[in-house]
Amino acid sequence: MGLKSKPVNPLSIIFVLNPKSLQHSVHQTPKQSTNRSPLHSSSPTTLPLSNRAQIGEEGAAMSSSGRVFEYFVVCGLGPEITSVYNVKGYQGNEERYCPSYIDQFPPDNHGLYPPPPPQLPTCVLPAGVAIHSSGLDPKDSSTFPRSYPIVLTEGDGSKCYVSCIAFRDPICQDIIESYQIPSNSFADKCICLVSHSPSFGVLREALEELFVVCFSPSGCSKPVWEIINYMVSKVPLPTPGKVRVLFSLENRLLSVEAPPKETLPHADISFQPLVQCLDVDNLIQLFTAVLLERRILLRSNKYTLLTLVSEAICHLIYPLRWQHVYIPLVFFSGIDYIDAPTPYMMGLHSGVDTSLMTMDGVVVVDLEYNRITTTEEIPGIPEPELGFLRNEILKLLQPNVVEIDFMKVNSGCLTYPGFKSGNKPWSNEHDFHLRLIFLRFFAMMLSGYRNFIDNSTQTGFNSQAFLKKRSRTTKQPVDPMSMLAQFLESQGFIDYVERCNNSEERINSSLLDKLQDASGRGQNFLSIFPSQPSDPEIITISEPDTTEPGMKHCHKSFPANERTEEEKEKRRAVLALAKDGFNEKNKPSYAEVLASNTDSELDKLSAQEREDERLRMVLDIKVKLQGLWEKLLRLRPTDDPLSSFEYGTILALIESDAEGIGGSGFVECIREHIIAGWQCRLTDEQFIAVKELLKTAINRAVSRADMATVMDALEVSAEMYRKDANNVSEYVQRQLLSLSIWEEQRFWDGYFDYSMKRAIENNKSADDLTLWTAHLIVVATHMAGLGLPDTDSWNMIEKIAERNKLGSNQLIKLRALLSHLQQLRSGYWGALPPPVKIIHQPTGGMLTSPRESASSDEAHQPAEASGLGRSWMQSMFTRERSLRSSQSFSRASEGKGGAGGEVKKVQTSVRMLRGHNGAVTALHCVSRREVWDLVGDREDAGFFISGSTDCTVKVWDPSMRGSELQATLKGHTRLVRAISSDRSKIVSGSDDQSVIVWDKQTFQLLEELKGHNAPVSSVRMLSGERVLTSSHDGTVKMWDVRTDTCVVTVGRCSTPITSMEYDDSTCILAASGRDTVANVWDIRAGRQMYKLQGHTKWIRSLRMVGDTIVTGSDDWTARVWSLNRGSCEAVLACHAGPILSVEYSPSDRGIITGSSDGLIRFWENEEGVGIKCVKNLTMHNASILSINASESWLGIGAADNSMSLYHKVQDRAVGASFSANTSKTSNWQLYRTPQKTPALVRCIATDLDRKRICSGGRNGVLRLWDATINI
Repeated sequence: MGLKSKPVNPLSIIFVLNPKSLQHSVHQTPKQSTNRSPLHSSSPTTLPLSNRAQIGEEGAAMSSSGRVFEYFVVCGLGPEITSVYNVKGYQGNEERYCPSYIDQFPPDNHGLYPPPPPQLPTCVLPAGVAIHSSGLDPKDSSTFPRSYPIVLTEGDGSKCYVSCIAFRDPICQDIIESYQIPSNSFADKCICLVSHSPSFGVLREALEELFVVCFSPSGCSKPVWEIINYMVSKVPLPTPGKVRVLFSLENRLLSVEAPPKETLPHADISFQPLVQCLDVDNLIQLFTAVLLERRILLRSNKYTLLTLVSEAICHLIYPLRWQHVYIPLVFFSGIDYIDAPTPYMMGLHSGVDTSLMTMDGVVVVDLEYNRITTTEEIPGIPEPELGFLRNEILKLLQPNVVEIDFMKVNSGCLTYPGFKSGNKPWSNEHDFHLRLIFLRFFAMMLSGYRNFIDNSTQTGFNSQAFLKKRSRTTKQPVDPMSMLAQFLESQGFIDYVERCNNSEERINSSLLDKLQDASGRGQNFLSIFPSQPSDPEIITISEPDTTEPGMKHCHKSFPANERTEEEKEKRRAVLALAKDGFNEKNKPSYAEVLASNTDSELDKLSAQEREDERLRMVLDIKVKLQGLWEKLLRLRPTDDPLSSFEYGTILALIESDAEGIGGSGFVECIREHIIAGWQCRLTDEQFIAVKELLKTAINRAVSRADMATVMDALEVSAEMYRKDANNVSEYVQRQLLSLSIWEEQRFWDGYFDYSMKRAIENNKSADDLTLWTAHLIVVATHMAGLGLPDTDSWNMIEKIAERNKLGSNQLIKLRALLSHLQQLRSGYWGALPPPVKIIHQPTGGMLTSPRESASSDEAHQPAEASGLGRSWMQSMFTRERSLRSSQSFSRASEGKGGAGGEVKKVQTSVRMLRGHNGAVTALHCVSRREVWDLVGDREDAGFFISGSTDCTVKVWDPSMRGSELQATLKGHTRLVRAISSDRSKIVSGSDDQSVIVWDKQTFQLLEELKGHNAPVSSVRMLSGERVLTSSHDGTVKMWDVRTDTCVVTVGRCSTPITSMEYDDSTCILAASGRDTVANVWDIRAGRQMYKLQGHTKWIRSLRMVGDTIVTGSDDWTARVWSLNRGSCEAVLACHAGPILSVEYSPSDRGIITGSSDGLIRFWENEEGVGIKCVKNLTMHNASILSINASESWLGIGAADNSMSLYHKVQDRAVGASFSANTSKTSNWQLYRTPQKTPALVRCIATDLDRKRICSGGRNGVLRLWDATINI
């Protein structure tokens, strides 16, 4: 290594010889007070700019070698203050504020390696930034600095390790003055060391020493940022097992080294917190849940504990690797992801309330109280592995108890080959032997696994043969739901098998294989590890000798790094804007001053002087916009444009200017930039910002009837796409679809008039008819690009032509030119449509519309500054990083105007129905015949009934706009899990083990049915005043509502029942649960017909139509069963995740499946081939929760709040059926999909008769989508 030849500082030699001698080597400056707190208020000190330049040069010189410390980062309250609820400015000390980057080293433009993750500030201060009236109080422990580690998972799966110290630091005086914050206030600040090396110990020690040196009353010999420069730039990564690097920070010697690669992976943590927080049984239960890839939520009031336990359990599953979402410390505004349906391991502070969350299936590990709770059973580890694991852990943790019956005198032949812990304090040896115990467990449980690696199988491992071999060895029957069977199907084990197959090294090179081989030969298991290595080579990194004799640097707040002139100017501009906003919030605009202030100096100006003043103001605004626009394009990769000063200032100029100078000036800025050669390349974040600014400019221009600005904005957006069609993530104009103005005749009238006026002025000799026709075609192309249907577009064009007295002959020619607007779309969008959205072929003489509806925000969303953290979390849970492109920051007006006498158009709209105070956990759509009895046969009638964790049932009537909520039914004491209804009654089932029957007309409680011993999972109203219910107690019961009694227990299952289907005409009942069996009963005959077995994991979804049953399972397959034969007819296996929803299409007798992989697949029966997948839909990015099909319509809803509605084109061919040779699924065409508002959805209900889909979110909001029904 290049650093070995560096001279050794004499001070470093003292460190090596006698580190303790430095404990009292700190010299105190004579003028420094020793009895004052180091955190008292003071203005921050800065590092000279010359030193900062030197830092950059030294950093560049070290770029060829890896470093232990990659970044030093300071996070906290920046110059742009925004609350976590997206309210800008200071809102009081009770509010929490979004953290941001304050300082970092190296700077983000150094180019040595990628910048720190943009979500880092949100993650290191997960509760946000609090403002305090006082700093450190020695009598109040809540004010003490806190030191804790966090781990971030990046997009490529690599881990980023961060050591943090959070403390109260004085707020900078310029921020206090700009935001009118009380003087001498303090705010949370966090200093961090960032590394990709899991060296938790040295990261924490170095950061804590730096903190102590900074705030030492006696001061430090060098500037703090010079010490940071030395630490980040000079300390290299040591060669594993060969080198130990020594470096010093003022008065402390630190070392870093890594173990040899031939031993267990490097884990620079103590496993003691894990075994102290959980007893042996709970530790094994947590270990089992991790192996089976359950959803794991760790709770503690200590950040360090959450990270250490998460890391420890990940090391204990070696040689496996955790394959799913991994967030050891969740920031508080991201708790809604706890209800995500995919496996994860996350840690959450115990102070965060989760009482309103469903938490179904989540394994909650309370580290404070040694408690594990879950609603799903965790199968136990089989014997003899369970006994071995438990006994070995007890030997390590409680040796005196385990060996209390052993002889005290060694007989010479009774020796234990393992580690003798005795009463020794916990050490690295304990950590090593605890990890070794779990490795030996894997060696026992997977004994001989290499013989069953089979590349011809889907997973690369013949699990069935392995289980049969084990069954013969242990004399235990094969249980497909056993812990071992589930483990062999886990992603962790499949990944390990793939690594064994794909590794360039021999399979037996891993420690697991070596351990199995050593056990087979009867060798000591410790023999697989390399012998005690020789002492590593010591490399001492000397400090630069830049100290001045007697010079001491004392700080009472953490010093700021020197900023460049550009950074200083930006900070001053941000704070000036904040100060102006506080002092002049209600200041009238220039136009208002001209109109109302008659006594002002402006009245003394002449008309020409006023015009000159106005022109100077216009020029000033345009100059400012040009500068802001250029700075917006030059933002750093770590900056969020939506929360930047440039974006906020441009937006303010557009919104606050009544004359429209800001909007037109912004559009003109983009146009001039394009003319100057700008290639229109935008990042995803910049794209969203530009789109939102254009939306606002267009809305403001429409309100002023400023067609010039609207026209320019449309043309500019088209030019941006044509310039960079491949790199722009999506065409800007297509992002403008949600604006309501495109549907108004008056807008297109004004647009055409302005376009004609400008064209005539520029070309006075042109023929009027030619000009009219040409510009009508231009208008039509914009309509096509905006996705307006053919009929709507032609109606508006026809009215414009008639108003301008265009002759019938010209009208016919124009109609011929516009006969198929799809051609215009092809020219408008280029040869190929953009990949994000697809324009479908016309159906039934009318084009399907991709136009998205405007939607309001759902509840209180986190601030845009914390949106980076939410986007990062979303990317952990979804297949594609597409959250940003779907977020809506629209400020467009909801109002609509229309010309008199216009034909009313049916429009897509989304309504937010608020009323629940907890997550929506059940949704039921009332059928058409039920509505007839209540409100008559009305075209727009229809009810939805919802249940929630707030223990209430609510009835909604979508036809009553603005007052949809009809009734709130109270009676349950726990969350409502299931709802059903008939013509006169509503029935609901709850986790309080009760079933309540309500009167549908009076909404009064009629009966409460009690008899289940666990949460009720499904309810169904039957004819004859009967109710059918299923429960997690494994029973299905039938009730007589008139007598309030259980008539019969129809069936019993060995596991909780989660799905139930019933055919009232044949009295056939099918039920499935958390096992691999679907049970079928004939209620009329009082007998069980079949136990349909074949799945290898529990069944998630069930659908019964006629004599066909379709089941979807966690084993990634769906199965088709015949009721006549009681056998499996087909296995549908093309998904990459559990199948959560299945549907039977009655029109073509096809099968539709939806999975957690976000895909919808269509299946058909082909003669001679069998059932095969004939079509895939890939427009959703999250788990498919609901699929509902009718003869002509198909509704789909996903967990990310996305919905889609498909229409089936009527096929005139006769005799089409499921067994036909031709595919019918190609007739399903996308009708519409609404604009998606990011939210986590628990349940979805569909009313295909009225083209409505309703979703229930974790925040208690129902999102009701009314799609167009006038096809």
